[in-house]
Amino acid sequence: MWKRKKHKIALFMTIVLLAGCVPTISYATSTQDKLDQAEKDKDKLEQQQQDSNDKLDNLENTQKNLKSELNKLNEQLTQVSEHLADLEDQIAVKEKEIADIIRDLADARDLESWQYQCMKKRIQLMYEQNDKSVLNALLEMGGFADFLNFNENFEQLTAYDQMMFDEYVANREYIESEELRLNQEKVALDGLKMEAEAEKSKVSGLIGQTTNSIANYEEQIEDVEAQIRAYEAQIKEKEKDIKALKKKIEEEKALAAAAANAAWRDISEVTFAEGDRYLLANLIYCEAGGEPYEGQVAVGAVVINRLLSSKFPNTITGVIYQKNQFSPVKSGRYALALSQNRATEKCYRAADEAMAGVTNVGNCLFFRTPIEGLTGIRIGGHIFY
Repeated sequence: MWKRKKHKIALFMTIVLLAGCVPTISYATSTQDKLDQAEKDKDKLEQQQQDSNDKLDNLENTQKNLKSELNKLNEQLTQVSEHLADLEDQIAVKEKEIADIIRDLADARDLESWQYQCMKKRIQLMYEQNDKSVLNALLEMGGFADFLNFNENFEQLTAYDQMMFDEYVANREYIESEELRLNQEKVALDGLKMEAEAEKSKVSGLIGQTTNSIANYEEQIEDVEAQIRAYEAQIKEKEKDIKALKKKIEEEKALAAAAANAAWRDISEVTFAEGDRYLLANLIYCEAGGEPYEGQVAVGAVVINRLLSSKFPNTITGVIYQKNQFSPVKSGRYALALSQNRATEKCYRAADEAMAGVTNVGNCLFFRTPIEGLTGIRIGGHIFY
């Protein structure tokens, strides 16, 4: 540590370099913190957007596969429906054939009945007539040749009846066998029809389930697409924030460079107001309460450095409450610390040393948590530059 003395600008620059400060890259801690957080938020949003894009790809691929499966099911349903229609046509043909056979069977039975009635009638005519025409016919025959001729006619008539009867029986047996065959074929067709209807019902159910799944994936895709659009909008907002913060950092870097070349007061020229010690000790508590004592002194020294520079307010109150310079002031933590006087004895001692002109960070004007590419004086968890 060293006591501040009056010095010229050249001496100031020498001290700055010896202290390891790099004013040309200086910027406000709170602004850089915001920029870092904004970039982290943007990275997180971009990762969430990428995750959503991956999810969208998976959903679209699944939906594509489902649509392909649906097309196959529709083709299968078409084939099953065509097969079912063909079976129904075959069944209709069989039913017509069975109806025709039943009608033929009924005709055969009618023929049987007619033949029977004819035979019965002939017998009645031959044996039951009151005039005994048959017997008379036999008595009136001229000889054995007439009898044989009569008998031959009778046998021919009987043979005809027998032939017709045999033909009827054969036809009836054929019709009954055809009826049995057709009924068996119809039963088989009915079974195939039931199987086809069951297959059609199964495929229709699968089509319904697949269609519902596709609709469900469509809803999920719409939700994910909405998320992606929301992430895109948030990323654009973050990019605007980052652009604004970078612009502000450039302004602060210019301010730091200007401060290095501007007029500086000596600590002996400063008159502190009543309450400045209280204000500084509680700010030290908020910014470095958990830091080692050297870090607390360094925070106090930064506040005093700003007080001595013509580029910053010339009072403790002005420096501490300068807009967007110390994050605890903006967040309300500082006001709470003041209301309860949370500053410790070490914080008050560090404030006393800083107000007495003691500095362990040369003329550095800023401090923050370490980030890549930032060089300066490292004390505890802060880099001072």
